[in-house]
Amino acid sequence: MAANNRRMSGKKGAQVGSGGKRRRGLEGKGPTPPAEMRKGHAKQRAAQTKSRRAQGRPQRRGSGKSASELVVGRNPVVEALREGVPATTLYVQQFIDNDERVREALQLAAERGGINLMEAPRPELDRMTNGLNHQGLVLQVPPYEYAHPEDLADAAADAGEDPLIVALDGVTDPRNLGAVVRSVSAFGGHGVVVPERRAAGMTAGAWKTSAGTAARTPVARATNLTRALETYQKAGITVVGLAADGEVELGDLEALEGPVVIVVGSEGKGLSRLVGETCDFRVRIPMPGGAESLNAGVAAGIVLYEAARRRG
Repeated sequence: MAANNRRMSGKKGAQVGSGGKRRRGLEGKGPTPPAEMRKGHAKQRAAQTKSRRAQGRPQRRGSGKSASELVVGRNPVVEALREGVPATTLYVQQFIDNDERVREALQLAAERGGINLMEAPRPELDRMTNGLNHQGLVLQVPPYEYAHPEDLADAAADAGEDPLIVALDGVTDPRNLGAVVRSVSAFGGHGVVVPERRAAGMTAGAWKTSAGTAARTPVARATNLTRALETYQKAGITVVGLAADGEVELGDLEALEGPVVIVVGSEGKGLSRLVGETCDFRVRIPMPGGAESLNAGVAAGIVLYEAARRRG
């Protein structure tokens, strides 16, 4: 009879409880956090970007770094330290003849701070420099951190200004790159774009020629310069190429008053075919003196001056 009562009650014996899990599951996890606090949300990424810019740090987009570099020899090392070339370590040969240049190098490194002083035997310096005549002084320059081409336009937008950018096509002399960086800084430009391959990079030589302006003028590196220029065009920026046989004379170019990228080719070959075809305008600089061409630094400086004058 008892067995029949159990069957009629519908129970199947002892039941295992949930331990409160069902009740806690119904309680919820609290209010949904705002979008800016949700990991991976687009608004959170935008807020982080805004915060980085507010702190004055340039935005980087994985454009990579150059290789570290060694400045070798007493005069080059002293000149690099005088011009503020970034450095991590100054290597000094053991038992070196302590002349005026060695003393100045040590003094400059100490005054700047943040540069490690390392004493090394001559065979070690020979190995580091692959047998170059280092004269007992070797300066290690850290890798340069390049910007992304879009960072330059973003910086102009943040400042409420029309972009003024210089792109170099086939310029292989670091001194020309340094001169262009200096001109861009002088005339209120927003940076320089160089191709990733077959082009000058931000070496110690470029830093020296820039006369310190490379510390505040970003250089971006493009995997493909033509595509980078097309991206600028889609953003409403006019691309102007400098060419000796350009269809428009510099004084007649109204585009300099708005957002513009000035493309400068190599002194010998000028603009490459694809880059020249991508440009919205090909512009010539009048030269009454009869010179066939100008080097990249001079040509960029002339056009930047004209752009700054019109915007001024």
